[in-house]
Amino acid sequence: MIFAGIQKSSLVDYPGLVSCVLFVPGCNYDCFYCHNRSLLTGPHEILDPNAVLAFLKKRTGLLDAVVVTGGEPTLQPDLTGTLLEFKSLGYRVKLDTNGSNPEAVSEVLKSGACSYFAVDYKAPSARYEEICGTGTDAAAVRETVELLLGSGAPFEVRTTVIPQLLESDLMQMAAELPAVPRWTLNRYRKPSPYKPCDEERICSVPWTQEQIAGFARKMASVQPNMNLAK
Repeated sequence: MIFAGIQKSSLVDYPGLVSCVLFVPGCNYDCFYCHNRSLLTGPHEILDPNAVLAFLKKRTGLLDAVVVTGGEPTLQPDLTGTLLEFKSLGYRVKLDTNGSNPEAVSEVLKSGACSYFAVDYKAPSARYEEICGTGTDAAAVRETVELLLGSGAPFEVRTTVIPQLLESDLMQMAAELPAVPRWTLNRYRKPSPYKPCDEERICSVPWTQEQIAGFARKMASVQPNMNLAK
């Protein structure tokens, strides 16, 4: 499995635990507001996997968890084997995914490698290609969510409330998914770099935290387990 970045300590990426965050390169989405665009386009450093393992072995007892994010981790070879290796060191393991590859998520679930999942639900179904790029499909994401629900695995759905999402969009999204254990709304922050053709969208005025809290209260009529990112 290929890693292109590491955050050695995080208090926010695994709920309630101190984690190391590992970033994989490459993604099958092209969300205009992506904060990790360098992982899509490069150049990026490829980490020595032996050095990653050595670091994790050294930090056992100091860190609680390993978070694998991206990019899109489910595109990586030997995802399940790598996650199992992290688990064997005594870590809780969390997988972040855009939900586009339910087959890979199913394999991870069957292995028991992960103790937590986060799935991004980015837009109403009808607007997925507009926001996430050509060829993206919300149906696969819904399949992933339903797979996780059926398994009983702990997970959350996440949505970045970009300026282009209206309250009506968020209510539509809430209705498109079955009730989930936790749905977190993240506030939009302007990324850098971004594609010049997206400048107008990127520079749109973001929703305030108070407005996002209002959206969460409305969505709670359909999705009772709403949460706001700190």
